[in-house]
Amino acid sequence: MIKTSLFADQEREAKLNKLGDALKVMEQHVDFIALADAVDEAAPRPSRERGGRPPFPTELMVRVLLIQQLFNLSDEQMEFQLLDRLSFQRFVGLRSSSQIPDRTTIWTFKERLLKAGASETIFDAVNRQLSKHGYIARGGQMVDASIVQTPKQSMSKEEKALVGEGAMPIDWKPAKRRQKDMDARWTKKHGKSYFGYKVSANADKRYKLVRKIKVSTASEHDTLHFEAVLDPSNTNRNVLADKGYVDGEREDRLTQQGWSMHIQRKGSKGKPISEAQKRRNTRIARTRARIEHVFAGLAEMGGKGLRTIGLARATLQLNWKVAAYNLRRLVYLKEAGVEAF
Repeated sequence: MIKTSLFADQEREAKLNKLGDALKVMEQHVDFIALADAVDEAAPRPSRERGGRPPFPTELMVRVLLIQQLFNLSDEQMEFQLLDRLSFQRFVGLRSSSQIPDRTTIWTFKERLLKAGASETIFDAVNRQLSKHGYIARGGQMVDASIVQTPKQSMSKEEKALVGEGAMPIDWKPAKRRQKDMDARWTKKHGKSYFGYKVSANADKRYKLVRKIKVSTASEHDTLHFEAVLDPSNTNRNVLADKGYVDGEREDRLTQQGWSMHIQRKGSKGKPISEAQKRRNTRIARTRARIEHVFAGLAEMGGKGLRTIGLARATLQLNWKVAAYNLRRLVYLKEAGVEAF
């Protein structure tokens, strides 16, 4: 016999709290009003001179986009989950609402950020909150890059040649142009081909939080963005990187600027590495291993494919994904009792 109750909703919420709702815990540590204010400052809300239905509050949309990235959902899937999932409804403040942001509303909000050039706003705002909690970058930093794949493009050899030159086939209709990613590129890693984008990132050794990111096409070499993601605010000047970042001229320049470079090296056929360098490589590898899971997580951020078309949208989505990662990491640090010092 199925038991019915007039208070079923309240009873389910109480049980959800008892089991542990990670989104509810996040609310205790994150100032979403401050995040929304930062977004509104960078991308002001649209004017209502023409009337129409008022837009959802920015804070609500910030919450929607953050959980969308946390759970790697498309706009369509996000709409469904807001209708269906109790924890999502409660987190965004729609438990008693008859309206929810649909897929078009979510897309429109993203377009507002893109047009305002505010892709990095949420990432910067989240990092400011990390600092307010005391989790400043400490203990040195690790720089690495991850390939984030996008759906492969179906094009003829001639079309690929034109796109590779930055041009667009003249016979493509507007609808087709909107569906083709003109920015994503192919690259090879360990003999395997990948299509999409690359996110270069910096994580601090003490708290394993991502401090800086740079999004580029997959074909751009990791070393091009090494200095762009260095974090001068880290309390320690040690920089860890793998064999792909070897560059003697840059290492000398950064050493003169006060950085302590710890980069693994590999030998060549005619010039094997010394035993001393092997020991250094081992020490660096052991230290990097403590932070490596951060970058492994970034590599999986695209899921089956980054749901975006073009570098601008990839930059927007990855900034929100990494911001969501940092918030999830903040909750872990708080709940695990890791003190900021």
